[in-house]
Amino acid sequence: MSHFTHMKTRFQNLFYLEKALNRLNIVHKQEQTIAQNSKSSHINLVIPQSNNYDIEFCWNGQEYELVFDLSFWEQPYPIENFIDRIAQQYAGEVIIGESQKIGFQPIKYQQNSDGSNTLVLERWNNEK
Repeated sequence: MSHFTHMKTRFQNLFYLEKALNRLNIVHKQEQTIAQNSKSSHINLVIPQSNNYDIEFCWNGQEYELVFDLSFWEQPYPIENFIDRIAQQYAGEVIIGESQKIGFQPIKYQQNSDGSNTLVLERWNNEK
């Protein structure tokens, strides 16, 4: 019997979430769903697992919840580490993307041996 867990996240931007998964080499696919009792649709992200108990990031109207069955977890690290790794990459992607909108460019993105990331941005002042 499956017992799905719904874990709240702070992931609100599909673009940055996908970039974070790509940076971590986590294979995923988009799945469009139509909300019940509504004509609106949204995109969820599905992380396939070989046992067919896939992991999903499902849009709940405010954020992408992580939905999974812990009994069938097949990832190489525990759920807490999994979500922490994605959150760390997501934060980096948000910083880079939002900074570029105001003229900053990333010049260094380094993953350190202690698990932290170093991100260096620069912006030139063209005013005289």
